[in-house]
Amino acid sequence: MGTRVTVLGGGNTAFAVAARLSHKGHEVCLLEHPDFSHTVTEITQNKEITLEGVLETGPVRLTRITTDPREALTFSPLLLLIVPSYAHRPFANLCGPHLTADHTIVLMPGNLGSMEFLTLARTFGISGFTVAEVDTAPYVCRKTSDTSAVIWGEVTSLGLGVLPASETTSVAQILRSLFANIAPYRDVAECGLSSMNPVVHPAGVLMNAGRVEYSRGEFYFYEEGVSNSVAKVIEAVDLERQAVGSALGYQLTPVGEAFYNAGFGPRGSIWETINGSHMLTRLKAPGSLESRWLTEDIPYGIATWSKLGSQFNVDTPVTDALVHIGSIVMEADGWGIGRGPTELGIAGMSKHALRRYLDTGRS
Repeated sequence: MGTRVTVLGGGNTAFAVAARLSHKGHEVCLLEHPDFSHTVTEITQNKEITLEGVLETGPVRLTRITTDPREALTFSPLLLLIVPSYAHRPFANLCGPHLTADHTIVLMPGNLGSMEFLTLARTFGISGFTVAEVDTAPYVCRKTSDTSAVIWGEVTSLGLGVLPASETTSVAQILRSLFANIAPYRDVAECGLSSMNPVVHPAGVLMNAGRVEYSRGEFYFYEEGVSNSVAKVIEAVDLERQAVGSALGYQLTPVGEAFYNAGFGPRGSIWETINGSHMLTRLKAPGSLESRWLTEDIPYGIATWSKLGSQFNVDTPVTDALVHIGSIVMEADGWGIGRGPTELGIAGMSKHALRRYLDTGRS
């Protein structure tokens, strides 16, 4: 008998996860936000997604598709929130009134969004539920049409952080029925600081900005765009990320090693791992600079890390430069539209107080 699970979202990874879990015999309810109901219009009637790629393939029926949060949260106590980071708040507001202490919600990936989700949900008077996040999407995948998705590869290690950390063992056990490669972190902060997209995407896209605009993304981002020079900037950002982690007591894995551990490519520097990756070298660049590789990974990734660094006296000059330049390119305030210690519910906390909060969920 499969597990009942509700997948929140209607984009690339949400489609791929919903289809794959259904292929594996689980009962899946897909909830899309009412403002984006058009993403599930074509599959609402027959509830069918066709999966292509290297894992299970062919059409498969989902158990339920809805835009009603009450229906979706009643369907299962396990919720997988699979949307860009800037959609975490809208989904928290949508689902918050229907959350109960029995729910476990997992952000895939989170970028520290689990901490903000808990803060937002508490405004609805709900407490006692568990929130968690993973450090990357479980698959390298794309939505190929309104009714289909392709999976090019599966990560070999899916890092998990749980808030409160005391629930890590139980949440990991639940998720392993869906994803066998769960690897727990100490807590959600270590998990969020271990996300690799913000390390690679802002530097890579901004240093290829002219080429993205001219070609409309018609080049292979990782194979062609991440040259040795671009890789040097990525690794400089990564050193600053590791410094923020070190200030909080974590020994974060360097980006090249993290890509290798996830199964993306051979062991080596970030350039060597990427250029030896069968999965990553097949991915093209975003079609424009109005891409979540900037609009998500700057305000909800590197800018958030910089703000954490500021609270704990860690300088991040390369990261800050990319946020400033990215803000000009995006024509949006990369510092103001994302999240920082206030949104994460930890503003002004000492390291000791932060450790207690991450472990227990109580400030």
